[in-house]
Amino acid sequence: MRNRPLRIAGGLVAICIVALQVACLSFHSGALPDEPENADFMEADDTRIRYLDVGQGPPVVLLHGFNATLNTWDPVVPELKENHRVLALDLRGFGWTERPEGQDYSPEGQARLVFEFLNQKGVDEAAVVAHSWGSSVALAMALKEPERVRRLALYSAWVFADQLPTFFHWSRASGVGEVLFALFYRERPADKMATAFYDSSIMTQELVDETKEALRRPGALAGALEAARGQRFEEVEHLYSKVDQPTLLLWGREDRVTRLGHGERLQTMLPNAELAVFAQCGHFPMIEALHASNRRLAEFLRADVDAGGSP
Repeated sequence: MRNRPLRIAGGLVAICIVALQVACLSFHSGALPDEPENADFMEADDTRIRYLDVGQGPPVVLLHGFNATLNTWDPVVPELKENHRVLALDLRGFGWTERPEGQDYSPEGQARLVFEFLNQKGVDEAAVVAHSWGSSVALAMALKEPERVRRLALYSAWVFADQLPTFFHWSRASGVGEVLFALFYRERPADKMATAFYDSSIMTQELVDETKEALRRPGALAGALEAARGQRFEEVEHLYSKVDQPTLLLWGREDRVTRLGHGERLQTMLPNAELAVFAQCGHFPMIEALHASNRRLAEFLRADVDAGGSP
C-alpha cells in the first residue's frame, strides 16, 4: 500500500508523456497516397475533393456520414441516375478528399464546400440526400441558402446534441481531443461497425479492412477530430423548424446508432416532413432495406422529375 501513490504518480507521468507525443495530430494537404486512378477530383473552397457526377435530369446531391465516403451511396446511385443527375463528394476530411489545416470542418463549413462544388458544376438548386452526420450538413445547407435546396431526404439523421457520445464532448477540449483520437479512435473498428447493422453478417471483412485503411491515411485523425468538434448541434437545433422544404426521413427500426425516437422527434420539428421506417434494419437503410428504401426515395424525388427540374 505504501508504494501505491508512487505507482499512481508513475502512471500519470506515463500518460502525460504519451499525451505530449500524440497531442499534435497532423493534417494533410494535396493528393493522398494511392488514390484511385479512376476517381475525379477538383478544387472547391480551398479543398481538393473527390466527386462523382453521373446521369441526367433534375440534380440530386448525396452526402455521406461521419467517417464514411461517397461510396456509401453505391447501392443507390444506379437507380437514381436513371432519372437524375447524381452528384456526390467525399466531404472535407474524409475518403479521398484532403484534410487541410485551418479549414472549417463543421456542418456549416461542409455546407459551404458543397455549395462551391455545385457552383462549379453549374447547379443552382438540387435535392439533397444525406446519411447520418451528413444530414447535419444538409440541414445547414437548407438554413444557409434555402432557395437552392429543393427537397431533403435524410437517412438515420445525426443532428441532435443528445446523440453525441461522451467521447465527442470530451474531445472538444484542446489537447484532450488530440490524445483521445490518437489513442482510441482507431480502436476496434469492427465492433463499432457491427452496432450499425441489424444483421451483422452484412459487415464483410472487406468493409472492415477498407475502414481500417481509411483511418490510416494521412490526416485522417486530424480531420475526424475537427469534424467531431464542429458538431455543436445544441447551437442550431432550435433552427430546424425553419426548414420547410419537403423532407423524407428514412429510418431503420432497429437503428442503435441514431434511435428511431430521434427520427420521430425530427419529424415533429420539421414543418413538412414524413417518416418512413424499415423493419429489421439498422443504421444503413440503403443497405439493409435496399429495395424498399430505394423505392421510397425514388417516389419522393419523382416530384422533381415530373416538374422537369433544372439539370
